[in-house]
Amino acid sequence: MPQFMTRIMLEEMDEAALAAAPFVFDLWALPHQLPPPGDWHAWVILGGRGAGKTRAGAEWVRSQVEGDGPRDPGLARRVALVGETYDQVRDVMIFGDSGLLASVPPDRRPEWRAGERKLCWPNGATAQAFSASDPEALRGPQFDAAWVDELAKWKRGQEAWDMLQFTLRLGRAPRVCVTTTPRNAPVLRRLLDSPSTVTTQAPTEANRANLARSFLREVRARYAGTRLARQELDGHMLADVEGAFWSAAQLGDLLQPEAPQLDRIVVAVDPAVSAHKGSDACGIVVAGAQIQGPPQNWRAYILADRTVQGQGPLSWATTAIAACDAFKADRLVAEVNQGGSLVETLLRQVDPLVPFTPLHASRGKAARAEPVAALYEQGRVFHLPGLHALEDQMCQMTPQGYQGEGSPDRLDALVWALYALLVEPAARLRCPRARAL
Repeated sequence: MPQFMTRIMLEEMDEAALAAAPFVFDLWALPHQLPPPGDWHAWVILGGRGAGKTRAGAEWVRSQVEGDGPRDPGLARRVALVGETYDQVRDVMIFGDSGLLASVPPDRRPEWRAGERKLCWPNGATAQAFSASDPEALRGPQFDAAWVDELAKWKRGQEAWDMLQFTLRLGRAPRVCVTTTPRNAPVLRRLLDSPSTVTTQAPTEANRANLARSFLREVRARYAGTRLARQELDGHMLADVEGAFWSAAQLGDLLQPEAPQLDRIVVAVDPAVSAHKGSDACGIVVAGAQIQGPPQNWRAYILADRTVQGQGPLSWATTAIAACDAFKADRLVAEVNQGGSLVETLLRQVDPLVPFTPLHASRGKAARAEPVAALYEQGRVFHLPGLHALEDQMCQMTPQGYQGEGSPDRLDALVWALYALLVEPAARLRCPRARAL
């Protein structure tokens, strides 16, 4: 509800209505905290840390179990509360600052029966606590509603979720509310793909009125431009794929705030074949390396992703040359399998003197990515902030090929950059007639 309307309503309320107002969630809820309309089975609230997910889940349970009066029946009589552990259900979902007991008015406050692990409302409704680490405990009970917290963290996620579905067999249309940070877990991906699932999503800042300013300032300063920030603060689902060469966790460990003094810098280009709104992008990645000592001591740093999409050939050539100038690159390299001499011609139209090396691919994308992935496993490549679009593509490249949508143009450019900086020079030291990727 808009703030000015809330203010007008408060001014017109009598004393009794004002006393009840803090417990009327519709007055205060943020848009992502209100259930979407329609005939859905699961409502998934994806949010960053502190975005108000727990309060939304608690208020949804209230809306299900409470009637008009303290002892009037609601829509649901039996609710399952499922968290990663019993302790987390009790400490966060029930007794937490935004949990069930903190959200209800005094005349409707449920009683916590620790021995039964159960909340009991004055109107007879109950909510029972379960641990996702013990899916077998969900065999037998039955419910007409459920609140699931941090589903993406559950170690036995799919098994516990499946057992929960068999318990939702009471009432006319049993529903479940899921509050979670969007970690890329298979159980969450399958749930989001279901046609009976609806979602709301919000970043941490959506709930800034209830968060310490210093918290927001510190976490944004520390994690700005990282995949971790996109997941934990922006509430976005990151695209890791099972069996991929890279993972979000791995790339997060390689983040560096800045690069050291570098011996060599290249701009790598994976040219786009066509230029229209739906065409593949032209991958443009800037990388540098320290190449002192033996090859096993060489280190590379991914400095920037200047990829462009839907632009004409001369436009992406101009962008690539501008990246060379901005980073004082020693060389520009580009794959020329499809463009042939046209790629060099375009680049020299922009800068006739650009130091350019054409590269020819002799193997598929996945095969080319393997030796580069090995460099990451060895801890020899580091990322600067702001590369999340590139990292998304990296986390979807598997030995069987790219599992994302379209073409991994940014990743292709990355592979060529690291080939030019580390792979090819090291190979030539071992074998002067080493072939290109």
